[in-house]
Amino acid sequence: MKKSGLTQHDGKALLIGIGNEWRGDDGVGILAARMIREAMIESLTVIEQSGDGAQLMEAWQGAGKVIIVDAMQSGAVPGAFRLMNAGQSPLPANILKGSSHTFGLVEAIELSRALGTLPRELFVYGIEGKQSEIGYALSAEAVKAAETLVAEFQKNV
Repeated sequence: MKKSGLTQHDGKALLIGIGNEWRGDDGVGILAARMIREAMIESLTVIEQSGDGAQLMEAWQGAGKVIIVDAMQSGAVPGAFRLMNAGQSPLPANILKGSSHTFGLVEAIELSRALGTLPRELFVYGIEGKQSEIGYALSAEAVKAAETLVAEFQKNV
């Protein structure tokens, strides 16, 4: 991954960790964002979001390159992760069905695409969750996936 020409984020790509840390593996995007921030990867500006579509659109406004990390429920093995190029094609609507928002990530991407405000580059890392019940901690599989993702960012960003 290379640096983008962002002005709003000091020339850095914007990484958005999405989730709810009180809902088990739904918090894996938040965990990954915090771990990436702690790793001090200089080419990234890192923020955390709940997944509200309007807030996401505001956060990525003017950004050239955006990387999103969020939990997914695709039926894959818990802890598996998948990279999706949302800038080139729509995300499968059912893959991020764990969102508690009616207007969430998938809807924000498609509205931005329709309005012509989608960032030039928009990538989504979906990490397969094991459970997302209120009051549960992150599963070992989700934590391991976040650690693996951070290691990949350290090597490739």
